[in-house]
Amino acid sequence: MSIIVTADSILETADGNEKPGILSRIFSGFFSYVFHPVFVPLYITSFLLYVHPSAFSGFSLAQKKQTLLIIAFNIVFFPLVSVLLLRAVGFISSLYLRTQRDRIIPYIASGIFFFWAYLVFKNQPQYPLLLTTYILGIFLASSVALIANIYFKISMHAIGMGGWIGLFLVIAYTNSMLMTWPLSIVLLISGIVCTSRLLSRNHDTKDIYTGLLVGLLTQFAAAVFVL
Repeated sequence: MSIIVTADSILETADGNEKPGILSRIFSGFFSYVFHPVFVPLYITSFLLYVHPSAFSGFSLAQKKQTLLIIAFNIVFFPLVSVLLLRAVGFISSLYLRTQRDRIIPYIASGIFFFWAYLVFKNQPQYPLLLTTYILGIFLASSVALIANIYFKISMHAIGMGGWIGLFLVIAYTNSMLMTWPLSIVLLISGIVCTSRLLSRNHDTKDIYTGLLVGLLTQFAAAVFVL
């Protein structure tokens, strides 16, 4: 979190109307795109599929690819298409969802897709509970974010990273895998991503810290319900 605090102190000393420099835009843009919250479920599912020693034990390579495709379509592709369609018909002003108003319908649409994916995995017991827990967690996070969006522009990137940290803490709690190095890496990535959002002037520290907290707590709530 010290990375975020350092970035915030830099922003506080700068002119509020000054645009970020070219290096700041490149840095923030790269990490904001690579670790966009819509892609985070793919990274987490890939971790459970190919790194976690027991989550998908007994699954063939074809079954693992099928699982990744299910996640890609339901949690990545459909939300992205929804945003594209909303922009095409003029319901939102930008694909970047820069305003709170633009985020309302995408939050609702994504929540529907997340809940549908949760029901699919919940009713197929061959899938590990860790995956079901994560999907329920992101549904809860999108629901909380929809409510928070009424009052301020909570950071979706921070929610995504908070959920990533939360799931890894849940895995550590289950003692199903040594999580020292995965948790260290995701904490570093979270700091970089959140710093990127501050440097881009898209959010303030309240948006970032609240997003991290929402992502973290909703994963804990999902774990209590599912595990």
